[in-house]
Amino acid sequence: MMQIQTVLFILLAAIVALALVLFQYYYKSKRKGKLKVILSFLRFLAIFGTLLLVINPKFTKNEYSLEKPNLVLLADNSSSITSEDKARIISNFSSLKNNATTLLETFNISNFRFGADLTNSDSLSLTEKSTNISKALASLNDIYTGSNTAVILFSDGNQTIGEDYEFYGKRQKFPIYPIVLGDTTKYDDILISQVNANRYAFLKNKFPLEVLISYDGKTEASSELQVLVDGRLAHKEKVTLSNVSNAKVISTLIEASTVGIKNIKVILAPLPNEKNTANNQKMLALEVLDEKTNVAIISTVQHPDIGALKKAIESNEQRLVSIYRPNTDLSKLQEVDVYILYQPDASFDKIYKQIQAKQANSFTILGTSTDLNFIDKIQNKYLIETGYPVQELFAVPNTAFTKFDISDFSLEGFPPLLSDAGPVNVLGKGEPLINVRIKGVDMNQPLLTITEDDNAKHAILVGENIWKWRIQNYRNDQSFKHFDAFLGKLILYLTTSKGKNRFVLDYNPVYNNSSETKIKATYFDEAFAFDSNASINIKVVNTSTNASLEVPLLLKDGYYEADLSNLPAGEYDFTTTVTKENLSRSGSFSVLDFDAEKQFSSSNYGKLKRLANNTKGKLYFPNQMDSLIQTLETDPRYVPTQKSKQIVVPLIDFKFLLGIIIAALSLEWFIRKYNGLT
Repeated sequence: MMQIQTVLFILLAAIVALALVLFQYYYKSKRKGKLKVILSFLRFLAIFGTLLLVINPKFTKNEYSLEKPNLVLLADNSSSITSEDKARIISNFSSLKNNATTLLETFNISNFRFGADLTNSDSLSLTEKSTNISKALASLNDIYTGSNTAVILFSDGNQTIGEDYEFYGKRQKFPIYPIVLGDTTKYDDILISQVNANRYAFLKNKFPLEVLISYDGKTEASSELQVLVDGRLAHKEKVTLSNVSNAKVISTLIEASTVGIKNIKVILAPLPNEKNTANNQKMLALEVLDEKTNVAIISTVQHPDIGALKKAIESNEQRLVSIYRPNTDLSKLQEVDVYILYQPDASFDKIYKQIQAKQANSFTILGTSTDLNFIDKIQNKYLIETGYPVQELFAVPNTAFTKFDISDFSLEGFPPLLSDAGPVNVLGKGEPLINVRIKGVDMNQPLLTITEDDNAKHAILVGENIWKWRIQNYRNDQSFKHFDAFLGKLILYLTTSKGKNRFVLDYNPVYNNSSETKIKATYFDEAFAFDSNASINIKVVNTSTNASLEVPLLLKDGYYEADLSNLPAGEYDFTTTVTKENLSRSGSFSVLDFDAEKQFSSSNYGKLKRLANNTKGKLYFPNQMDSLIQTLETDPRYVPTQKSKQIVVPLIDFKFLLGIIIAALSLEWFIRKYNGLT
């Protein structure tokens, strides 16, 4: 269809072209004959064609199509679906596709299945270990956005991961028609909803364990909770719940008595007629670490500071303090993690040499008996100015200290320390932790400072009588807690290794199920730049069966990863190796036999019904398929929509018209020249 305005322009172009031809060939020229007619016709074609190019006439045409709404058949493929439910799903699929003629005429029908993710398929394996209904619905929203779609959801309504689909349903764009699978009968059920524990625990410490228990029933129920660590009973407790008080949190402390991975089994005794007992127990594991820190206090003098230091450091059971004289056999100091050098003098010569050879960490405490000149000569980390009188040094915290948090330790009102040392000048990288105040004047010099390099860390305290600080802390708080914690943080900082590792592993000691089993590795070259061309292999051995598996780690976004999701439950040792270098790392992990899909005894049709209501759909049961089909066939929302598409087409092809213009002008010029015309 062409607009009237365009037609008028074409007529005007023809008139203008004709007028110009008449003016050029009939008004000005007196020549007659056939040649004049041919030349005037060619000139008309050229002018008219040029004007048509300017006008560019177009016409439009409408194309009509009938668009059907989409009907998505979405089936739960998790292991909680029984083989009987699978047969029902297949039967219902067949009924929807083959027996409902009107439905096929009305809808475009497609099939999807889901577990943790959405898959475009109509075959069911029922092997998925988790169910994420909300993610499946969100994926369908993305696929069918902007279209008229209805979803038939075949599921038992029990979701194990992801956002609660009942609340997500309020944002769902399409109507949902759930078909309830599974047993809809409600049974009395007492279950362990969740167990919370730390990933690691320290030897000889107690670690917390929190158990969340739920009850679904009409009468009061009693049970007994037991916690087994490596098969041994560690805790038991009576539990009583009712339909009013149907949840309880039990917290307890379990002692970590030995090192290694500890398998923890939490068992809740089943009720007399309870049908589902799979959810009455949970398995988890944690790793007990021996983080014992050996601290040596070396001194030639007897001083209350030594006892105060020992008490404060050993307030953490993971730290052991031993007291030595500087002439002790050095072999006894081989396992020392931190050396505390109390008022060192020339007799400490071999102690300093061992510290330098081991690149060990140290904490030096100065006082009135310290040989400052010896310290300046024996080490090169800092210099101490000498020649000062014995004076009282008051403490002022450095609020800008960044290595660890000291904000909870107040030094307000603390007694001064005594020292004849001058300012400490750190020769490398250092940072003051506490500054000095003398006679009410804040001095720009440290009282307690740290220095570090790539190999070791050192702390220097310029003053004795730190025992008075511990006593003052007790006077203030009736507890040594804050002083001991402050000193504990300093020792922890000194024992933390700062060296770089070119080959680093990231893995969990315990995986709930095999689908989570992934081990990551980061490998750096000698310049500590990430090497993306490395070849890294991992060998995994089952400690029970000795079955082994060796696979390469694949390069991901800035790391390497081994996917071991096919491993069965069990205990495993592994070794990862960089093939082109002599670098390897070993470890162990456990894969627990846990299936979240087995934690439910009946379908959650109440939640499915609320999902249907939130999306303006309706809940059905497998024997109501005829009613569902009738609803879909008669619902006015699912009427096919006629859509029109307007197509604009040029009347004349640009290249073809330009060719005619060029041909007409060329032929006119040739004829005129051939006949001697100008």
